[in-house]
Amino acid sequence: MNKIRKGDEIIVITGRDKGKRGTISQRVDDSYVLVDGINLVKKHTKPNPLKGTTGGIVQKSMPIHQSNVAIFNAASGKADRVGIKLLADGKKVRVFKSSGDEIKAA
Repeated sequence: MNKIRKGDEIIVITGRDKGKRGTISQRVDDSYVLVDGINLVKKHTKPNPLKGTTGGIVQKSMPIHQSNVAIFNAASGKADRVGIKLLADGKKVRVFKSSGDEIKAA
């Protein structure tokens, strides 16, 4: 079970974009996530007439390692850690470590 999932609101805890918040749009692999508006880079692209794209400098989001982000707890307004809680019916749910509240699925 991934502790950070697609649709979660996160905050960057280290690096160039420290303190910025965003929503996870995609999990690239087991350890990298793609966050809208975070880790933006300028990419030089060649024109491709077959695809109908023009060349130039494009700004795009690059993946960021999941150890550099933390889930954002709206109740406290801070970053928080994620724990796994086992319910009575055998179902696993994600909870905030600081308060024990269940994390709502996006």
